[in-house]
Amino acid sequence: MTTADRNKKISTAVFLVHYFIITSPFTPTSAARCIAERLKQGGASDCLFVGGCVRDYLLGIPSQDFDIEVYGLTYRQIIKILRSAGFCTGLVGQSFGTVKVNNEIDVSIPRTESKFGTGHKEFDITSDPNLDPKTAFARRDFTINAIGIRLQNGGYELVDYFGGQQDLHSGILRAPTEAFCEDPLRVLRGMQFTARFGFDMEPHTAELCRKVLPEFRTLSAERIWAEWEKWGLQGKYPGKGLQVLQNTGWLECFPELAALVGVPQNPLYHPEGDVFTHTKLTCDAAVNIAEDVQLDKTERTILMFAALCHDFGKPATTVMLGDRWRSPNHAAEGAPIAETFLKKLQCPNKIIEHVPILVREHLAHIAVAKDAMPSSAAVRRLAMRLEPSNIRMWTAVCRADALGCGTGKPRHRVETWEEVAEKLDVRESKPKPILQGRDLLALGYPPGRAMGKILQEAYEMQLDGKITAFEEAKDWLRNNN
Repeated sequence: MTTADRNKKISTAVFLVHYFIITSPFTPTSAARCIAERLKQGGASDCLFVGGCVRDYLLGIPSQDFDIEVYGLTYRQIIKILRSAGFCTGLVGQSFGTVKVNNEIDVSIPRTESKFGTGHKEFDITSDPNLDPKTAFARRDFTINAIGIRLQNGGYELVDYFGGQQDLHSGILRAPTEAFCEDPLRVLRGMQFTARFGFDMEPHTAELCRKVLPEFRTLSAERIWAEWEKWGLQGKYPGKGLQVLQNTGWLECFPELAALVGVPQNPLYHPEGDVFTHTKLTCDAAVNIAEDVQLDKTERTILMFAALCHDFGKPATTVMLGDRWRSPNHAAEGAPIAETFLKKLQCPNKIIEHVPILVREHLAHIAVAKDAMPSSAAVRRLAMRLEPSNIRMWTAVCRADALGCGTGKPRHRVETWEEVAEKLDVRESKPKPILQGRDLLALGYPPGRAMGKILQEAYEMQLDGKITAFEEAKDWLRNNN
């Protein structure tokens, strides 16, 4: 995206923010509104809607996730008031002063946190119902999340001590105070917020991120994956999220990504620059492709991480051959690197099963001339190699890769592969074997290794188009076994 395009998007976002503040009412669910009203009636000095529901409202994003911060009431008093009003209250967040109401709304008491060690967990947390809102908001991660809404007189009032509204208007991600440094996970939250909203992290906040870099090792893989998952699933500007990692020094925490920086590419095909730049553009392109082909959540996550990992093999394979930079066999070399990377993130197996295979095969289409149709055999064999993924997902990865080159024109057409796959009914899965074990048993063949060998030979002939129907398979059996 050019600077002009980015500025246009930010200007549009600014207009939308003003538009929604002026014309759209803040409309919490009836349950959330009733909770706030009952707690005020029960003696709360203040009830503020806080966090993501306020941020999203100001951005014009629909939200059903409402958090309420309550002042002037103890944990037990909150429980008593809500239960007497007929609400179901869970105690899972008691140690943090949080009540889960109706299993969907978090009602919390403001709290203070005193850090006594390093990392994300080394805190003394004390709930304090008498804390003032400004002190409570100062502990939040970013100013855009440190805005409250107070319902009153049939309307609402915005509570903003740290300029969060202005930062939303300006597209800025900023820490409210130096307390940001107490939780290193906030750096990765900044990465995924940037990816989701397209904001820029202001320089002092980036410096705070660099300050807590040594504490990355204290973060659990589970929490790290949670932020990466949001990057992949909700990000509209994933390349900007990756840029935040580089700007803050946190890219070195992910050596497979850091290795991409500065790796040269052939400018004829990659005028965009080094492999890291290409990867950012590929991830941005993948977002649009996921929307175009209407991928579900799991498929989108697979596509985003395949886009992220697709050139992991280039740092180890890139050499100057003649007068050009080349990266021979980088797709195959990158597959195990991608698998290692995802396992370190504790990425779910349902993602890991797909991504390395898509990385390994993301250049399969270049074996065929740009405007030529691939053979049926080539498409069938690709579908087989892609299992448990498929040609539909592979096509999405290849399209993202092509658009990430910055040329505006793909070097090869992958649509032809998908057209052939559709005709062969292998777009979604590998070819179903025409000849199966039960068929051999019915024909009198005994089970065992010999049967397995026959089935494999028959399947190979099917992939090559030499067996296309069951009767042909039986003829082959009679003539060769």
